[in-house]
Order: sequence, then C-alpha cells, then structure tokens
Amino acid sequence: MMVTPQRYKWTPNNDRSENMFAIPVPFDPKAVFGKARVPVVVTINGHSYRSTIAHMGGPCFVPLRESNRKAAGVEPGVEVEVMLALDEELRTVDLPDDLAAALDAIPHGRETWDKASFTHRREYVESLLDAKKPETRVKRLEKAVAFVKGRIKT
Repeated sequence: MMVTPQRYKWTPNNDRSENMFAIPVPFDPKAVFGKARVPVVVTINGHSYRSTIAHMGGPCFVPLRESNRKAAGVEPGVEVEVMLALDEELRTVDLPDDLAAALDAIPHGRETWDKASFTHRREYVESLLDAKKPETRVKRLEKAVAFVKGRIKT
C-alpha cells in the first residue's frame, strides 16, 4: 500500500515520566494508514526509529524513549518536525548468542519468542546488549527466559 508519509510540527513539553515523551498524532491514523494501531517509522531531526501508533483510550500518540530522544536531539520547548511513515518492513530482532542458546534450551522457547511482539523482543535484546557488567547481563538474560517461559502454552 502506497501511503504518503505524514509530516507535522511538534513542541515537546516537560510533562513526561520515566524519560519518555508521547508524540501526539494530530490525524486519524485509521483514515491515513488503514488502521489505528499501525507500525510506523518515526523520523525527527534526521534520526529514524521504528514504533507503533498507540491509542490508550485518549488521543493517539507515538512513544519517544529517552534513547531516541537523545539521538534525535529533542529538547523540551524546542519545536521539531515529525515524520511518520507506514512501516511495511518485516520487524526482526537479531538474537545475541547467549539468548539464542537459552531459548533453544527451552521446549518451544524459540517459537514462543518469535510470537512475542516486536517491541517486547527488541526491549529484551537491547537490555542485554546495554548491560555493562556480566552479572547484569546474566540477570537480564534470566528475565528474558522467564518472560518466554511465562508465555509458553502447553
């Protein structure tokens, strides 16, 4: 489906929690992209990242985590241009070797992992890769394994 990327101006304020901003979506995503909760590529100040338009009972928005905010140079009170483009690429996450081995050691582990949302998979992998100490990485690996074990349907 060929959809024109949507561009608009946004000025972030200081109303945020846990270092995350919510970028408002000032149009009806269902009318533009064909559904309300749609995967998009967000581009701000030349920095792009993949996300999903969210709708949690209020206005639609796109999350902007601290890592993307910093990479894009977004500052409270400074207007930026936001571009949202339909993300039609397959959403994959490269598994670190230790996580791949742990998943393969669990019956139905890899299959269950692959069924988890892109966001869940990405966040667990980023958490592992960001660990500075080996013991932190082990704890985060254990959390990822617990997440998968808790989702296995028997």
